[in-house]
Amino acid sequence: MQLINLTMRKILFTLSLGLLSQWTFSQTIINRNPEIDAMVKEVSSDSLESYVRKLASYNSRHTLSTDTQNGMPAAQDWVLSKFNHFAQSSNGRMTAEIEKFTIPGDGRRIEQDSPGANVVATLKGTDPNDDRIFILSAHMDSRNKNVMDADNFSPGANDDGSGTAAVIELARVMASHSFPATIKFVAFTGEEQGLKGATYMADKAKEEGWNIAAVLNNDIIGNSESSGTLLKDNLKMRVFSETIPVAETEEEARIRRYTGADNDSKSRQLARYIKELGERYVDQFEIKLIYRPDRFLRGGDQTSFARNGFTAVRLSEMNENFPHQHENVRVEDGIQYGDLPEFMDFEYLRKVSGINLASLATLASSAGQPENVRIDVRGLSNHSILSWEAPKFGKVKGYYVLMRETSSPVWEKKFFTTDTNLTLPYSKDNYFFSVQSVSENGSESLSVFPTPLSR
Repeated sequence: MQLINLTMRKILFTLSLGLLSQWTFSQTIINRNPEIDAMVKEVSSDSLESYVRKLASYNSRHTLSTDTQNGMPAAQDWVLSKFNHFAQSSNGRMTAEIEKFTIPGDGRRIEQDSPGANVVATLKGTDPNDDRIFILSAHMDSRNKNVMDADNFSPGANDDGSGTAAVIELARVMASHSFPATIKFVAFTGEEQGLKGATYMADKAKEEGWNIAAVLNNDIIGNSESSGTLLKDNLKMRVFSETIPVAETEEEARIRRYTGADNDSKSRQLARYIKELGERYVDQFEIKLIYRPDRFLRGGDQTSFARNGFTAVRLSEMNENFPHQHENVRVEDGIQYGDLPEFMDFEYLRKVSGINLASLATLASSAGQPENVRIDVRGLSNHSILSWEAPKFGKVKGYYVLMRETSSPVWEKKFFTTDTNLTLPYSKDNYFFSVQSVSENGSESLSVFPTPLSR
């Protein structure tokens, strides 16, 4: 009996060591920047709800609404007033404007040339050598079932009062903080009529040579309950990103095919970045990467920027509720239709807003991306040799070389180095790599997928 007990003790001890070893191996270190963490915690569900209810109180925010008292012009004036109020805490770095333009008639959703306007707050970067612009956007126009109905009540609480509220709230929280790069907080118009406001800004940016480093477009982010399936989930959201860039050149397509980089567009790297940073700062929340530029056969304002070659993604709720989207407000067969605030989840909206803030603040705090990132293919080897050059601006303390198996949707390992090259004992046949800079304050840049160094 003693021998059996001794043997059992040995077995239990061995199992305990194994479990302890497995637990230790699976630990993940969460390293949060205290300033960014405090900003994320400052995002308020009460503030977000107040913004949504104010936006939904206007009779119509239809793009073609001309009612200066209770229509789109009045709503735009209110958003501008919020931006100007927040700008008072920015020491002169934040400015705001209603940028007016003419929407050309298309004979469809814009029957004739019509006035349009975007409400824009610009938080100027502190580094004069850093010309990057990061855009946080949403569309503030609303609609009914008839997309041309500019007169009847269309509250647009979730679509896209939720995204607009997030833009307003992040402008409030971030105005008193400084970042090396510039941030634009934008409430677009004309999305429901064919992405008119976003197209105007994206075309202007391309023509004037803006260095837009990333666009985070938020569209329908305030509901956690799906229609039809009865799913309720406030623990997940979606990020949509294009696989093959719509603006890809023939040379870029050749390199993509040569390197097998079909899943490594710049927008896809931004989506992975949002997943990592968002889940780092917002607890008990999962970001699902959707390998589409938008929902099936649908689109959003990020599309206008992607068409012009800019890195852009769409953030959206996990489950949509269609009786409360693109529907006239009414009760039919005992069912309440219409995009009303009472069908929103403002705690969920707070979490999604926090995801945006963590990603945006880290991006704007980072140094530039590494330049001329290459992977050496001049000889056969089971090692992978990567090299790069320092960013054009910003002070770095080092770099991360990211690695994942070819079947993995996300980066699985990070190797830190202070050099501008690294040799890893992992075959480039079996793994993908990317390189990002790490600034002195620990902020990571977007990563850069390497091109082959063949001679």
